[in-house]
Amino acid sequence: MRLPGLIDPHIHLREPGATHKEDWDSGTSAALAGGFTLVLAMPNTKPPIFDAATLDLALAAARSKARCDYAQFVGAGPDNASWGRRTARAANTDGTPVRDGKGLPRGAAGLKMYLDSTFGQLRLDDMTLWMQHFQNWPKDMPIVAHAESRSMAAVILMAAIYDRPVHIAHVSLREEILLIKAAKERGIKVTCEVTPHHLFLTQPPSNPPLNSQNLGEGKGVGGGRWEVRPRLATQVDVDALWQNLDVIDCFATDHAPHTLAEKDGENPPPGFPGLETALPLLLTAVDSGRLTVDDIILRMHTNPRRIFNLPEQPETWIEVDADARYEIRAAEMKSRCGWTPFEGWKVKGRLHKVVLRGKTAFEDGKILVKPGFGINVRG
Repeated sequence: MRLPGLIDPHIHLREPGATHKEDWDSGTSAALAGGFTLVLAMPNTKPPIFDAATLDLALAAARSKARCDYAQFVGAGPDNASWGRRTARAANTDGTPVRDGKGLPRGAAGLKMYLDSTFGQLRLDDMTLWMQHFQNWPKDMPIVAHAESRSMAAVILMAAIYDRPVHIAHVSLREEILLIKAAKERGIKVTCEVTPHHLFLTQPPSNPPLNSQNLGEGKGVGGGRWEVRPRLATQVDVDALWQNLDVIDCFATDHAPHTLAEKDGENPPPGFPGLETALPLLLTAVDSGRLTVDDIILRMHTNPRRIFNLPEQPETWIEVDADARYEIRAAEMKSRCGWTPFEGWKVKGRLHKVVLRGKTAFEDGKILVKPGFGINVRG
């Protein structure tokens, strides 16, 4: 079965600052192994990506290491809200940003606003700062918000006030999906994404396993391995997401790798790896009748391209053996973190080949393109 190249608008590659977890090489290898030909990286690195210098730092690493196509978000901070008024033109053909004075580079994927529980230096608690970013960020460039529950309601209000689109990351709760549904019905320019782990996992102790629709027989994870933001929700919340699929614009992994030593240690950081498990989980849902292949194409290709103004990738597609049955094993994955919350899950549907810009980039478990093959789509 041939599908278009998948797009993940929400991943964390940990470079700069924490490459023992993941870097542009290992992360984009994992992306290709998951069927993704284009990924958008988040800015909460060390240092965070929030100005021209730090964006250059991330893009320099990507140019030399990325194996699939990519773009890099910049973060909204307390001191850069005025930059949107002095926006640079575009990026050079080699991916380096062209600037107009001190303007924020147009080479960014978009603006990420952290408005709720998160790790790092980019959380914004002052709503007057939200207003400045909404007012000044160019309307033709995306704003993505990590906003949960009441803060999500507030950021949707901002979208209505400033009549500009906002994309809500990793929706997980019944109240959130119903609010987004109501906002869309009233013409507010809001879109949203849901992660596979919020579709298939519930908060402990009801896991493991989740097998209500024969989606898998998970052995589950425990302790710090459950830590993720937003947190895993109840079965009622999971059911509400499935019941409102028409409200969900994108499936995004929020690939957030940490090592097992970190997850099993004291003060475990939140986050799950997800690039290599999303497609088989969703294809298994197709097999059980909960999704269609068209649902996957819409939410993992068509809508991400539209929402984030992404260019077409010529001569790009993936091939899937829809009948292959196997168990998910972290030992077979490309991600540097070395574990998955879906270890042992039985799935149906295995990626066979990825063709990116006319070149076979992945086939039967092997990465076939070198670091640096990926291009910056904002270039």
